[in-house]
Amino acid sequence: MSTRRNFIKATVLAASLSAIGMTAHAAETIKVGILHSLSGTMAISETALKETALMTIEEINKAGGVMGKKLEPVVVDPASNWPLFAEKARQLLTKDKVAVTFGCWTSVSRKSVLPVYKELNGLLFYPVQYEGEELEKNVFYTGAAPNQQAIPAVEYLMSKDGGEAKRWVLLGTDYVYPRTTNKILRAFLKSKGVAEADIMEEYTPFGHSDYQTIIAKIKKFASEGKKTAVVSTINGDSNVPFYKELGNAGLKATDVPVVAFSVGEEELRGVDTKPLVGHLAAWNYFQSLKNAENTKFIKMYKDWAVKQKLPNAKTVVTNDPMEATYIGIHMWKQAVEKAKSTDTDKVIAAMAGQIFKAPSGFEVKMDEKNHHLHKPVFIGEVKADGQFNVVWKTSGPVKAAPWSPYIPGNDKKKDEPEAK
Repeated sequence: MSTRRNFIKATVLAASLSAIGMTAHAAETIKVGILHSLSGTMAISETALKETALMTIEEINKAGGVMGKKLEPVVVDPASNWPLFAEKARQLLTKDKVAVTFGCWTSVSRKSVLPVYKELNGLLFYPVQYEGEELEKNVFYTGAAPNQQAIPAVEYLMSKDGGEAKRWVLLGTDYVYPRTTNKILRAFLKSKGVAEADIMEEYTPFGHSDYQTIIAKIKKFASEGKKTAVVSTINGDSNVPFYKELGNAGLKATDVPVVAFSVGEEELRGVDTKPLVGHLAAWNYFQSLKNAENTKFIKMYKDWAVKQKLPNAKTVVTNDPMEATYIGIHMWKQAVEKAKSTDTDKVIAAMAGQIFKAPSGFEVKMDEKNHHLHKPVFIGEVKADGQFNVVWKTSGPVKAAPWSPYIPGNDKKKDEPEAK
């Protein structure tokens, strides 16, 4: 009998020790969520952000982690399915217990997860340019607001150096980011005296692939006398057929320049860029920028791609949302170490004023109040090799304006998130 009792005691003790060991192991790591589409229409853009996040986590872990703890990535694939983003976000926060999430690309995916992060007081770092008109306590926006991308791009095309465009085609994917950005651009253009008849606005669904009819309409619109430019907010894999059709139709940049806000080096990998030479993109970073931080960043990602055996590893490129992901993870690390805690509210407070020397070559700062980065702005021309030649840039970082002054009533909105 005593042998059986001793056996039970030993079993219970072993189980207890095992549980303690498991708890200790869990306490040794900080879980970090990565919420990006690895399949579906947005995979062309988002897969590289997942890889950038994993690379940055490895870099931080090799340097000793965060507060002496290793970061443990938890990767989920919401598959370009907007309601699924919310489900995966809830899973990351409630089941996986992540301290922070880096993710989303489209604004509809961000809008889908926002209620989850607010309800559960989670923390999301959003790394892509967007339409503004939002300021949430639980989100840090490391991509551009409209005044850090869309407005400067249109101002450039209106200038002598940019070709003095007088007519405008606002062409986008049919969802919140292009619709809201174009609402802002319409108001901006009208403030500059552009007539309604000189603005054409067109939208296509996600995954759209037949751009023949739209390109024909653009050619007709551009033939009506005044210099015309296209502002493209097409997102995802639709950019490939759009640019292919642009080339097929012989629409050269000298005739009708296109400036894109969601096309960078990664999207151009799938396109013959020779017919697109001279078309433009506006971003806060280009791979072609020459500085020590960028050289290090590019080498790190190329080495990562080879080590991970990524598809076409030897031809991988870096781009703006990858840089924004890299900045966000490092700034979060700095904030956690300043707060000495991963507690959401403490980290939010510690994020104010964080500074990081970015691959753009500039020291970027998280605004003390509005959860957006102060970032430089660059406009680049497509080169034959799919890289960009910078033709215009700001002299330094620009403070984000989440609430566009071209939207009525925004002057009354606070430039900081309201505490919930």
